[in-house]
Amino acid sequence: MSRDSKTKTGLKRRPTHPGAILREDVLPALGLSVSEAARQLGVTRQTLHRIMAEKVSITPEMAVRLGRFCGNGPGLWLRMQQAYDLWHAERELRAELERIPVHRASSAA
Repeated sequence: MSRDSKTKTGLKRRPTHPGAILREDVLPALGLSVSEAARQLGVTRQTLHRIMAEKVSITPEMAVRLGRFCGNGPGLWLRMQQAYDLWHAERELRAELERIPVHRASSAA
């Protein structure tokens, strides 16, 4: 089992959607409206609003834009989205996953 799966599976609390970070922390700290932030990011206001409303995921393209906009790189935004998506997938598929056998490849000597 990888370090990531141990960490993610053990989370009791739902990870924060990156759109909530934008909505609650980033835009207020910058004093920007959704319209102005969307203009600076080069996306439509509707696109940014859907992300902030947690209706859509952060895509790699949007992560690149946000990483530049916030000065923290795209990786952070993608990792937040991945943590959010994995947490939900593990819970939605829990019963089905229990029926899937685990195979471990033997190491070559």
